[in-house]
Amino acid sequence: MSYWQFSPIPNIEESNFNKILERFYNLKVAGLIRENIQNSLDGRLLDSEGPVKFSITTGTIQKKDVPGINEVIERIHSLKGRNSYTKEAIAHMVKTSEEEEVHYISFEDSNTRGLSGAKNGQSNSPKDTWAIYAYNKGVHSEEENAAVETSRGGSHGVGKIASNAASDLNVMYFANCDANGDQHLGGTVQLIEHNYKDQSYRSTGYFADITYLDANKSKSKFYPFKNNFHEVFEKKTRGLKIIIPFLRKEYSDETEIIRSVCDSFFVSILLNKLEVDVNGRKINADNIQEYVKDPEYYTQNIADMKHVFTPLYVSTYLEQPARTLQVSDGKDDYEFNLYFRYDEEIPKGRVAIVRTIGMKIEDKKVKNKANQPFNAVLIGGMKEDAYLKSLENESHTELTHDHIKDPVLQKRAKRFINNLSKAMTAVIDEAVKEHNPTDGKMDTKDLLYVSEIQFKQELSKAMGAVVIDKKKPVVKMDDDLPPGQDKKKSGTRKKLTPPMIKPVKRDRSADDTDSTDDKPVSIFNIHPNTVERLLMGNKEIVRFNLSSNEEVNKAFTCNVSISIIDGMGQEYRSAFKLKDNFSQVIDKSTGSTCSLNNNKINHVTINKGVAELTFDLKSNYNRALKFVYYVEV
Repeated sequence: MSYWQFSPIPNIEESNFNKILERFYNLKVAGLIRENIQNSLDGRLLDSEGPVKFSITTGTIQKKDVPGINEVIERIHSLKGRNSYTKEAIAHMVKTSEEEEVHYISFEDSNTRGLSGAKNGQSNSPKDTWAIYAYNKGVHSEEENAAVETSRGGSHGVGKIASNAASDLNVMYFANCDANGDQHLGGTVQLIEHNYKDQSYRSTGYFADITYLDANKSKSKFYPFKNNFHEVFEKKTRGLKIIIPFLRKEYSDETEIIRSVCDSFFVSILLNKLEVDVNGRKINADNIQEYVKDPEYYTQNIADMKHVFTPLYVSTYLEQPARTLQVSDGKDDYEFNLYFRYDEEIPKGRVAIVRTIGMKIEDKKVKNKANQPFNAVLIGGMKEDAYLKSLENESHTELTHDHIKDPVLQKRAKRFINNLSKAMTAVIDEAVKEHNPTDGKMDTKDLLYVSEIQFKQELSKAMGAVVIDKKKPVVKMDDDLPPGQDKKKSGTRKKLTPPMIKPVKRDRSADDTDSTDDKPVSIFNIHPNTVERLLMGNKEIVRFNLSSNEEVNKAFTCNVSISIIDGMGQEYRSAFKLKDNFSQVIDKSTGSTCSLNNNKINHVTINKGVAELTFDLKSNYNRALKFVYYVEV
């Protein structure tokens, strides 16, 4: 008896592996977890209020206990690579197939419906979900209930192949127990079109029995096997179990598996729609916060959360009130619940786009706001869910208009995505304004008078006079050089660029109380172009790029002093008192508080030519002041 069936073809036309395999392989564990949990949530029991229970198990199994695997290996030895990629892939499959003990991963769900109609085998009935799942690519079964169909995560029908991509041999099995308690085992393997025993075959093989419908064997039908195989492949309770033998080593990381569950399904878990067991470690609504607050799984320093934002999303979703965000595609309006948090410690602003099923689609960057200090979770209702579903890419990781062929719908989708960014921008700008109020008032009449006089004088130098009506001369700008600079004359030497960091003489003031250790060797004036300042609420972050000066760049620490400069460029060296304006100054490289002796910030760390400080501002601090900075090394 043969366990694997490949459809014969007259000639080999396609010599590459299915390109979707590579796409899901690049998504690694996160893509595998996402697709399989999503399928289980889609298959939930509709009359049950309990959560879908999903169990993930990793382990090893003897090759001889993998059903029919020797037939697959025999086919692999017949494959012929016709380019470097397929040759390398086939060589890897041959080498891996020689192992006697192999890794596997299984995904088993309960409180789900499982697949129906396995007894009917390869049927065309839309009610036989076994046939659709087992023998149809790019197709997913549709729910009779429109609301249930809308909330389903799957839509493209290509996610089934995610499990094949996790196997070194591109092989996966699925065990099913239906409502009647009938237990069957199926499976697929993704090879390339090949010639086997003088016959050419398609690339996909099915773990199935075959029945011929006529005497010439021109028509056939696949049927699944009753499940009497090794216990790893058993499924005795209603639902579905996916088993992937010859698991790629990078998919066995338990920490990464748990992290992937929390990343994509934190809303499902918090809403008690899903419980996940990973090798005996349960993740549910009661304890998911223990995982996202555990440094084993996630960095806990908010300033370091630049790529993974799940701890922020969870706290935002639980702690912030929902507000309404309306987004239009130009024809229809969509209303979402937005959970928004503004926190000046957040380094990267992202919006978690979440479907009603509780699956996160994307960490969306808002245009021109990716580095703003906020975090948000966006969830719509059924109407919004249906629209988001139409915008998802095949792997459900991005909202895009690229795959929409209808030009009208594509234009609306593009407008919706742009409007979503605009709506979020308004929310972010409002939060920034709220947390950074304009403070103080300034009498500017004298400043404006002086500036106006100087402006007229400088303008007259930079412009040439032109008489138009023989009465009143007017002027016309003849170049865009700054005032005081002449155009380069032929033959003159090119003016050298002034140094960004230049040495200055030490201030020998009488109140210099530096200790011997604090006494600097050299003092440098820092050009404004090398200093970045960011004011946020009661904090100011200042970053010095000292790399342009070799002597400063080599130093490990420096002292920093600050002078006030007015609008005319006049400097006041001792007018600004650090202790009167800052409650504390933090060295960002070490996180330690800097001492403020002799009106200087002492022992600031220089890391790769950069020094960064965070100032905690007192209420009397004047945010309009301009400074000149000095570093001492």
